[in-house]
Amino acid sequence: MEIHIDLTGPRGHRDAIYRQLRAAILAGRIRPGEALPPTRELAQRLAVSRTTVSAAYDRLTAEGFLAGRVGAGTFVTASPVSAEPVPDVPGVRPLPEWDAVPPPPAPFAPAPEFDFRPGVPDLSRFPFDTWRRLVTQRLRAGQADLMTYGDPQGHPALREEIARHVGVSRDVRASAAQVVVTAGAQQTTDLVARVLLRPGDLAAVEDPGYPPPRLVLGARGVRVAPVPVDAAGIVVGAIPAGTRLVYVTPSHQYPLGLAMSLDRRLELLDWAERTDAVLVEDDYDTEFRYTGRPLEPLHSLDSRGRVVYVGSFSKVLSPALRLGFLIAPPSLVPALVKARYLTDWHAPNVEQAVLAAFMAEGGFARHVRRMRKVYRARHEILSRSLASFADFLTPLPSSAGLHLSAVAAADCGPLVRAARRRGVRLYSLGDFGVGVRRHGLVFGYGAVATERIEPGLARLRALADEGAA
Repeated sequence: MEIHIDLTGPRGHRDAIYRQLRAAILAGRIRPGEALPPTRELAQRLAVSRTTVSAAYDRLTAEGFLAGRVGAGTFVTASPVSAEPVPDVPGVRPLPEWDAVPPPPAPFAPAPEFDFRPGVPDLSRFPFDTWRRLVTQRLRAGQADLMTYGDPQGHPALREEIARHVGVSRDVRASAAQVVVTAGAQQTTDLVARVLLRPGDLAAVEDPGYPPPRLVLGARGVRVAPVPVDAAGIVVGAIPAGTRLVYVTPSHQYPLGLAMSLDRRLELLDWAERTDAVLVEDDYDTEFRYTGRPLEPLHSLDSRGRVVYVGSFSKVLSPALRLGFLIAPPSLVPALVKARYLTDWHAPNVEQAVLAAFMAEGGFARHVRRMRKVYRARHEILSRSLASFADFLTPLPSSAGLHLSAVAAADCGPLVRAARRRGVRLYSLGDFGVGVRRHGLVFGYGAVATERIEPGLARLRALADEGAA
């Protein structure tokens, strides 16, 4: 154990060692059961006599803070000790932009009985055996290059696989040189903002929409304008003059679940060209499409280099991987790679190599096909079961993704809060609005087991009948 002891104060060395060890134990920095360094070792490190250290240890032992074990060493006593409160002193204040950013969501422990959170995949079906095999192969091979600093743009093999995947599955025509591996949509938004926007510039987001990009932009000092969404997608005519960036989810609008019409996509691309703006297209979960022909992404329709295409492996495999990607016009790639290097250098090398191998041997495509069947069944059950809520909920049409939304005539916040207290986790549609907040509910079906959907909705129905709605 490395223990810092400051011997520069006016008190004697023995007293300083005693008091600082005692304070560390009381504050919990040294926990019960931990071993202290041998007296000879600590004395050599502090350049004092062993007798000085022994005297400090003896005093702490006499007071019950330490206990010696013959042949084993000196340990902090297992007896409970009241921790000293951390002094509440004024410190450096952050920029005011950070006051508007809510704290990160707390982890769910234990998990809710009925988990209808959107954007969470079924982690019980993660391909653990295959993933374990691929990790073991790379570690056994002793690839030293995976244990050093990596390429800020991403592992070359993974970029090749990503370019191939989106070309086949989404008709996104791009080379590996246009791919930058990221930690997901939030980091992509931050990187694009770093290289294109200055504080005070104007960006636009969908309203309702995915909150993190709006918060990322606002925290960078960018002015963010919410733009309404109708049945055809973001209302292009409502985008304010001077907007430099628009963040959109055209294939599966978050959270409404609607798809942007072809006419609206073309209108948005034309607007971006006329105003010299960039479109950040988040195609976050459209591997899971259940009916109809997929509409072409904005990127596939873009012939003028206005679109940054964003994808993520969080919704398909696991959010714990923290792996996503962007595909940018060649003119932006060098600056984006520099920005990635300056923020956190690169994504984890081992995870990137394993994902590349997983995709190359066909495991990723098989997993998508397998999970598409699972999620399609859940989508159908949820859609059918929501008929029992027809008195106050109207489901919105959705044929893709991991969630389904329904609008209501009244605020659903009280029902959501009551449901959470009773083990049903879901969100109010109003949680995603900025301007005019819509009423309704958002049901995710990735994390909830198929057989748990109907019992969970039955409990929600009972709460609604009790007047929680």
